[in-house]
Amino acid sequence: MNPIPSSDYLRILPELVLTVFGIVVMMADPLLARGASRKPLGIVALLGTLLAAVTSVFPGASNQGTAFFGMVDYDAFAIFFHVLIALIATLVILASYEYLDVQHIRKGEYYGLILFGAVGMMLMTSATELVLIFIALEISSISTYILAGFRRRVATSSESSLKYFLLGSFATAFFLYGIALIFGTTGSTSVPEIAQQLATGRAPLLVFTAVALMFVGIGFKLAAAPFHIWTPDVYEGAPAPIVALMSTGPKAAAFAVLLRVLFPTHAPGWFWMVWVSAALSMTLGNIGALLQNNLKRLLAYSSIAHAGYLLVAFLGPVHADPQLGISAAIFYTASYAAMNVGAFCIVSHLAGAGEGRVSLDDYAGLGRRSPWLAAMLSLFLLSLIGIPATAGFFAKFYVFNSALKANLVGITVIGLVNSAIASYYYLRVMVYMYMREPLETEPVPAVPPSMYAAIVFSAMVTLYLGLLPQGVLGYAVEGAQKLLR
Repeated sequence: MNPIPSSDYLRILPELVLTVFGIVVMMADPLLARGASRKPLGIVALLGTLLAAVTSVFPGASNQGTAFFGMVDYDAFAIFFHVLIALIATLVILASYEYLDVQHIRKGEYYGLILFGAVGMMLMTSATELVLIFIALEISSISTYILAGFRRRVATSSESSLKYFLLGSFATAFFLYGIALIFGTTGSTSVPEIAQQLATGRAPLLVFTAVALMFVGIGFKLAAAPFHIWTPDVYEGAPAPIVALMSTGPKAAAFAVLLRVLFPTHAPGWFWMVWVSAALSMTLGNIGALLQNNLKRLLAYSSIAHAGYLLVAFLGPVHADPQLGISAAIFYTASYAAMNVGAFCIVSHLAGAGEGRVSLDDYAGLGRRSPWLAAMLSLFLLSLIGIPATAGFFAKFYVFNSALKANLVGITVIGLVNSAIASYYYLRVMVYMYMREPLETEPVPAVPPSMYAAIVFSAMVTLYLGLLPQGVLGYAVEGAQKLLR
């Protein structure tokens, strides 16, 4: 058997870096004295995510290609998502640095699981073999199942972890059964080989069934309707920084898997599945958010709606330029990550011990009690609406533009109507912050430096993508070209 060349290991170097740092954090935790501070573990984890982001580009950009017998394809598409996931993990660790002390959460396992979860998410974005995608999905899922229940003294946190685990296990079983059917039909689990076989003739009925089952598994990770039932309860009970991770990192990885599998293989029957899921996600997500007074649940339903907007980008390439829809989806993923992580950073800071302050009433008068936090949260909410000069505006513009160029007027109208509905509940939060009298006179806790850095970075990216989107969009186009080559 031929030895594996060293270049193959360079193409999974970010994953190797995160794995090593995760092991170091987990092993160092029990070696520290019982009363000693665990904050250095956070610094080690932070260095790991930053190093993973750097190694994704250097030497990653100059070492593109397939690895491990074609199971991994490290190209511009994978590099984009690797950097995105590494930065999301970095911001979550920064947001967690003081949060863990307030909530009395053990740090070693927490940071280690974030790093291991990021390994699975990154591997999902570059894998071109369905079994490897399944393994990477499980690495990511197991970590987030545990992290969702990390507030062990709170019943809702344990409930959220159990619900997430049970429903996630069912969804994973659907995905795995879909892989089995694909293998039984084509004799392969390699995406390029499956694409080659499906392009040669008419796809048998089992392939349609396999695509539907695999979409169930991925749709669960996306929190897309009708696979979204778990989202509000899990988001409400999980630690707020982990919700920031769950609502962005696994979604980015799952969208990357859809892009890797759907477009190269021209998987049959997926168009109407995605169309119905997009319409349901936008509608049910926004209607559900209208009824919420808990900000975490409101943002959970918002996350469902944004999964629907993003799925619209998958529909345009059927009748138009595939590159346009894929680049729009990539850009939307980055934009949503920036504004959603920033919003949850503020929620985690204001939640207090036991996360008891997450209702809209707790945000009444925030504009006077803490003008800076209110301004930052307003920025993220305006971006989620899609107001010009924010990342959300160009994200929605590119998505709906790709749909219109494909003459998909119906789903575009549904998306625009839902965007108008969504503006109500986002603006409602701002009304509470600036036009309601505060219910409590206690001062807002000072923002720790690490949390401050996470919020500022998220705000800068949100504004940058809203004012100067060309750079990131150009790289998204390059990633789309590599994917479609």
